[in-house]
Amino acid sequence: MNASVPLRLSLRNTLDALVADGWLNAKQVANLLTKVPELTPLHPLTVIADADLSHATEPQRKLTLETLVQWLAQRSGLPYLRIDPLGIEVSKVTTLISYAYAARLKILPVKVTAGEVTVAVADPYAREWLQELTPRLKQKITAVLANPRDIERYLVEFYALARSVKASASQSGRSGSLQNLEQLTELGKLGKLSADDQHIVGIVDWLLQYAFDQRASDIHLEPRREQGNVRFRIDGVLHEVYQVPASVMPAVTSRLKIMGRMDLAEKRKPQDGRIKIRSPEGREVELRVSSLPTAFGEKLVLRIFDPEVLVKDFSALGFAPEEQARWRGLIEAPHGIVLVTGPTGSGKTTTLYSTLKLLATSEVNICTIEDPIEMVEPAFNQMQVQTNINLGFADGLRALLRQDPDIIMVGEIRDLDTAENAIQAALTGHLVFSTLHTNDAPSAIVRLLDLGVPPYLIKATVLGVMAQRLVRKLCPHCKRPATVDPVDWQRLTGGLLPLPAPGQVQEPVGCLECRETGYLGRVGLYEILTVDDLLRAAIDTAADRLALHRKARASGMVPLRLAGARMAVTGLTSLADVAALTPEMEAS
Repeated sequence: MNASVPLRLSLRNTLDALVADGWLNAKQVANLLTKVPELTPLHPLTVIADADLSHATEPQRKLTLETLVQWLAQRSGLPYLRIDPLGIEVSKVTTLISYAYAARLKILPVKVTAGEVTVAVADPYAREWLQELTPRLKQKITAVLANPRDIERYLVEFYALARSVKASASQSGRSGSLQNLEQLTELGKLGKLSADDQHIVGIVDWLLQYAFDQRASDIHLEPRREQGNVRFRIDGVLHEVYQVPASVMPAVTSRLKIMGRMDLAEKRKPQDGRIKIRSPEGREVELRVSSLPTAFGEKLVLRIFDPEVLVKDFSALGFAPEEQARWRGLIEAPHGIVLVTGPTGSGKTTTLYSTLKLLATSEVNICTIEDPIEMVEPAFNQMQVQTNINLGFADGLRALLRQDPDIIMVGEIRDLDTAENAIQAALTGHLVFSTLHTNDAPSAIVRLLDLGVPPYLIKATVLGVMAQRLVRKLCPHCKRPATVDPVDWQRLTGGLLPLPAPGQVQEPVGCLECRETGYLGRVGLYEILTVDDLLRAAIDTAADRLALHRKARASGMVPLRLAGARMAVTGLTSLADVAALTPEMEAS
């Protein structure tokens, strides 16, 4: 292949090139050809990767498909591209060429700009399509080499989605509006959708499976005047995924409301629903659906709950060994109140459910009251707040106390009535878990005082408070060392960390694995305050947060920002993310 450019990529000339470059030897090639016919219709790189071969001169180096694609890109002179589906405007690229043409030539448009079209190819030597498409598209065409399996997969997914959207839009044009799903529901014909309605089903199924593939925690469907926007929240950041025609958006919304057992006829009031579906790996995943009326239709947010997060131990949630010991000391108490604080999306639900799952044995009765129930867990007795019948946290808690509970979880303490009932439950021998929305752990004590809870009751019942945040983990594939400015370190830690500024930390870079963000996944940061004798002495009607903060640190509490700084020193996250997500250190 070096001496002359082949007309087509074949298994024989690919193997010959790998031998010439020293990647394979003659024995490996002979063994492979005894198992696979030389004229196989499969892509040569796929065949070689599936053979599980090692590099001829570096036995520890496996010849994976991605490695082979990068080798071929370098040899053929084409740029290498790792296809990122979130970076592709599906509605644009699928209009350039037909699916039949793209599938026959194994090419996929991946980017469209004002004067250029980028096309991913599986065979760098097949160029006849270039002469055919250039006059038709009237734009410069740039070819890039990509993983043949990715091209095959996204060809099917993208064009199937585009067909469904187009068919739904054309149906809308014929009928004037896409109300057929609602009409079928009203007629009691759920499950008997017509052939045309299957396009909407296809769009929704793709949307959910795609969200699972991309590790999304939330799906946002936002109606606008000209189109509907679909966005995924991944590692705490929203990414735009697709734009649905405005005429199709109501049907997609209706389909999801059907799946969530919500009232289709009601579009003026917010609603909540729940969907159970299987992920591509076969796991059962639960989605909480929330609707909100907006200027251009109903906005939906689907929060994805993976039941497998409940089987994680505390170290997998990000607890350091000393934090695990402090937390276990609180949750293993026979009675009292344990509070978890933090903003929305800080992982409070995961922490509480994981804790309750750990405590849920056959010897104890665990009851919860939530608004709404985040995840249905068979090990608990769960009750949901029903504001329409005046069943709030306080009333629900009073009812739970008549159910002989051992452990109670109250979704949130919002008012004095709920706080008093939680305290009464703790005083009568129950272990109570609840949440508050405060920036740090000491502020939870101040919040209870502000609600009107007497200091002596706080001293008698509150065992401890844990504040938490979720910081992004640095991508292991692209993070790189960075020096630390001592002044920045001092500003970050407030001079309270008993360690000098580290020689270096890690910083984000960005690669295809992390979609150029530099981060991959999230992990918890924790600030655990234990209410001991020293802290009880500081709790009175005149207590302020700074005074409590000083006492808490004296009792061994590690503030969130210091916990984050320590984690950054280990290279798991960045100092920038810690600074952005944790409250500033206060002067002692």
